[in-house]
Amino acid sequence: MSAHASDLSYDKEKGTIVDEAAIPVDAAPEDAIVRRFGRFGPFLAKLFASGVEARGVERVPEDQRETKNMWNNLLMWWSVNTVLTTIPIGTLGQAFFTLTLPHTIATILCFGALGGVATAFISTLGPQTGLRTMIITRFSSGYVGGTIYSILNILTQLGFSVTAVILGGQTLASINPGTLPLVVGIIIIGVLSVIPCFVGYQLVHYYERYAWILIFIIMCFLWGLGGHAGFDVNAQKPLEDTGRSLSADILSFGGIVFGSFTGWAPVAADYNCRLPANTSSMKVFLLTFFGLWIPICFVEILGAALMTITDPAYTEAYAEGSTGGLVAQILSPWGGGGKFLLVLLGLSVVANNIPNSYSAGLSMQSLGRPFALIPRFAWTFLAFVIYTVAGVAGREHFSEILSNFLSILSYWTAFFIVIVAEEHFIFRRKGGPLGGYNLDDWDSPSKLPLGVAGVLAGCFGVAGAVVGMSEVWYTGPIAQKAGGEFGADLGFELAAAFSAVVYPPLRWLEIRLTGR
Repeated sequence: MSAHASDLSYDKEKGTIVDEAAIPVDAAPEDAIVRRFGRFGPFLAKLFASGVEARGVERVPEDQRETKNMWNNLLMWWSVNTVLTTIPIGTLGQAFFTLTLPHTIATILCFGALGGVATAFISTLGPQTGLRTMIITRFSSGYVGGTIYSILNILTQLGFSVTAVILGGQTLASINPGTLPLVVGIIIIGVLSVIPCFVGYQLVHYYERYAWILIFIIMCFLWGLGGHAGFDVNAQKPLEDTGRSLSADILSFGGIVFGSFTGWAPVAADYNCRLPANTSSMKVFLLTFFGLWIPICFVEILGAALMTITDPAYTEAYAEGSTGGLVAQILSPWGGGGKFLLVLLGLSVVANNIPNSYSAGLSMQSLGRPFALIPRFAWTFLAFVIYTVAGVAGREHFSEILSNFLSILSYWTAFFIVIVAEEHFIFRRKGGPLGGYNLDDWDSPSKLPLGVAGVLAGCFGVAGAVVGMSEVWYTGPIAQKAGGEFGADLGFELAAAFSAVVYPPLRWLEIRLTGR
């Protein structure tokens, strides 16, 4: 009799019943799912045989890793960020913070480099562990802490998706005003995004490997057409603040830029966990860093440059149609050809939304064992429904959603990265207190850390964000003293600093008392 035969029973009403605890973690996920769902097993087996990915948050064993496609660490992030969705982030420097183009560019380059380093570090943990990002957090913050991070990440990825489908829908609707309703445009973008995510890891990488090429060329066209319309480097000079108010504007905009990079940190290991465990961490780091930093800076600076065009037709296009309207005006001199390029730009957000949808499903599975029992593709479909409905509901408030969302996003990703990094470099290093990761414990709460240190450090990070944040609806006491009339947003800096200070002693005490 096979190892699993004794764990199966049959019931006429329920079909095959499986003792879930008896299925080994490293078993083929498709076999476990087929057995788990009894009478639906044959249908699921056909689905997996057709190419739909069965593996969810389960660890990828070393003997199932793939040695190819190392360059996906660069090309995927290049495609994900060489999209229309990245342009409006650059426009915020002038639209919300009245910065001149030189100050906007410097802010994007510097804060972008900081965010790129942080995200690239998280990416290196994928091949080392064979685990998805939210599961990795269990080794620093325990099972409960990992669940909390999963909730935050679900909200993050859904937030990214909402901004993506709204902007994509706005752009498609602006091609021939009055012919395609914005709601329909949003639904089109959502449907196109969910298809590769439903199929899974391989199709996601295949699409992202090539999606950047055509859009990068179109971005170059936008640079040329924008220059022809007339960039005015000093356009914002009369409006720009000075002194402490200027530094406050730079810090606040810098937090948004940082969030546009670190928003990918909670999913960074999801897309290379199938690389061999001996893959060079330095190569992964460098490829990921440049795959983020070059395209994001290139496109965000493009957005900033387009905002310096003073021609009334262009300023009115932005006022009436936000970024989608401005881009449509930039391409208008090319007539029908410009409209075709606008369609492609509108569809480019699909590349940006794919990892949001895919990783939102994984984060839902990471909430705990009951959630992990449901196949990944089902959660991906649920995420699609949620962000499409939310996009339709919030379609008239894109700029406000983007500005507030990215600022708040940078707060929690900052302390998340710090806690994972300190766990890795201090406590899990070779010769350190724990000496490495026992990766087989990824789903064993009794063998994982209690998570007290990680959760408390996260709470201190939240406290740092609260006293340092500067939002339309609230300004913390430190933020108020650091800036001008509206304060300086120091939320992510203080969130990272507070958690960085308290985590090591708390974690040392936790290990001392529990041994794990």
